[in-house]
Amino acid sequence: MKYLFAAVMLASAAVGFSESASAMQGCGPGWARGPYGGCRPMARGPVVVVEPAPVVVVRPRGCPYGFRWYAGRCRPF
Repeated sequence: MKYLFAAVMLASAAVGFSESASAMQGCGPGWARGPYGGCRPMARGPVVVVEPAPVVVVRPRGCPYGFRWYAGRCRPF
């Protein structure tokens, strides 16, 4: 019985350590905790290049004469 208990304890310890190692200290792949606890990029980790978002031009809505834009639609004033 004590051998079974020891085997279960060893298996649970192995699973516990493997899960925490795959978490990358909670920062994600390519990042690690710095000296003050913040996430910093690793020196030789993967580099992720993010392209800037496209520029979206929004034209103002035109209402006919005698109307104005209010609460999502043209309304008379």
